[in-house]
Order: sequence, then structure tokens, then C-alpha cells
Amino acid sequence: MTYKNCNLCPRSCGVDRTAGQLGFCRCPDTALVAKTMLHHWEEPALAGPGGSGAIFFGGCTLGCKFCQNGAISHVPTGAPMDSTALRREMENLIAQGAENIDLVTPTQFLPTLLPALESPLPVPVIYNCGGYEKAETIRALSGKIDIYLPDLKYADNTLAKELSGISDYFGVATDAIREMFAQVGPVQWAGDKIVKGVVIRHLILPGHVDNSLKVLDWIGETFAPGQVLVSLMRQYTPMGGLSAPMDRRITDEEYDAVLSWMYLNDLEGFTQESDSADSTYIPEF
Repeated sequence: MTYKNCNLCPRSCGVDRTAGQLGFCRCPDTALVAKTMLHHWEEPALAGPGGSGAIFFGGCTLGCKFCQNGAISHVPTGAPMDSTALRREMENLIAQGAENIDLVTPTQFLPTLLPALESPLPVPVIYNCGGYEKAETIRALSGKIDIYLPDLKYADNTLAKELSGISDYFGVATDAIREMFAQVGPVQWAGDKIVKGVVIRHLILPGHVDNSLKVLDWIGETFAPGQVLVSLMRQYTPMGGLSAPMDRRITDEEYDAVLSWMYLNDLEGFTQESDSADSTYIPEF
């Protein structure tokens, strides 16, 4: 993993970030940390009573038009940190009671992150990403990640192109998720907390129920019941500047249709209440 000839993500820009060249993510050759916090709004089996030790990285390899963290992802923002400083942040969060270390959108900074994870931490490490990952990049994380928390945003590549500027999302993301599962295996619990496994997040988008049904179909066809968990998210919050139907929240009817399909596919996991679609749940950056 290197910032030279950078091919960390599927966009494969090939730029030399050590020479100041910027690829799609527009990130430098050092990690940008926009925020660290005890995050109590992750799935209950992850956050636990202490909260997840979230480290929000600046920049992103996706650039979704509807991103709730757009303040730090669309224009890379954060304090520069080397591997030593990043490890110190992880240890500080654990000292504050973090149930795990939750790495939020970290792929663009893997050359800095990997040395920080060289020595095992006393809590699980979560890789929280948008799903659009190279399988070979995920393989470089083998043995360092306990819980993968990828999005599976789209089964419809036309929609992926419209909202995230990529026409190969589904095939790339599903290959990456298969690699994640190959590494960590079926979900493992310690009491009411997940300590290992894959939790696939899917955010329902307004007016695009069919996309959600196809996503759930793939999960149900690929994994046996309980092997992975699904986090079905209804928290879509319009961030402004988008046309219909993306300028509204999802309806109860849309959520109920997707939720029913989740159960018909024998999928287990987490659901959200309607009040989750509120900007107050977006961290202040």
C-alpha cells in the first residue's frame, strides 16, 4: 500500500500523492482526521453502552451527492496525522471507554493506517466504508480488522452513476464484501455485542425501492441466514441541491416495503425508527 502511483481504490487514479498530485479523492499523502468521538448512534450491538470510538477521516473515494458527511468528504478536511499520532488517538478513545475503534471512510489513507494497526488493540476494530473497495486492498487488511461495516448502496449501476459517478459499483462492492466475509467469517457475538463479522448497511433512497429490493436479494442469495447481518437504514436526510425524488425523506410505505422484503429473504439485523432521518444525528464537524 503506497501513496505513489495511488491505486488504493477502484478509481485507480495512479497519481503520485507524495509529489503533491491529487486524484479523485483530492487527499494528500498523510491522513486527515476530521473528528474523533465516542459515537453512540452506531448499531446498538456495536456502540454498546460506551459508544464506538469513531475516527472520521477527511475525503472519500465515492463522493455521493447525498452524503451526510459531505462537509468533510467532498472537500477533504481534518488534522494531518502520521501513524504514531493515529495510534495515539485510538488509544485515547479506548481510555475514554470506547467499545471498539470505528474507522470511518479510511481507504484513502491506508498507507498511514496500516502501521497504526500493526499491534493488536484490546477492542475490536471496525472498517466502516462505502463498499466501493478493491478486493486486493481489503486483502491487505487481513488480520487487522475484526468487523467490516460496508455500505451496499446500489444494485442499480445507472443509479450509482447518477448519484456517485461510478458505473461499476455493484460488481466491485459485492466482490469486496465477499473478501471481507472470507477474512472474518460469520458474525460472532459476545453477549449482546458483535465482536467479529460483517454487517452490511443499506440506506433506502427515496423513490428507489426497486434498488433496495435487488440489494437484499443479492445478500439473501449469497449468504446463509445469520452469516452476515443487515442494517436497514431509513435515515436518508435531504442535504440540499438535489431534484425529486432525492429532495425528500423516504415514506413509511417505502420503508415498510423494503423491510418486508428483508424478512422474506430471511435476513437478520437492525432497523431504524422514522425519527432517525434528522440532521441532529449528523456529527458536527
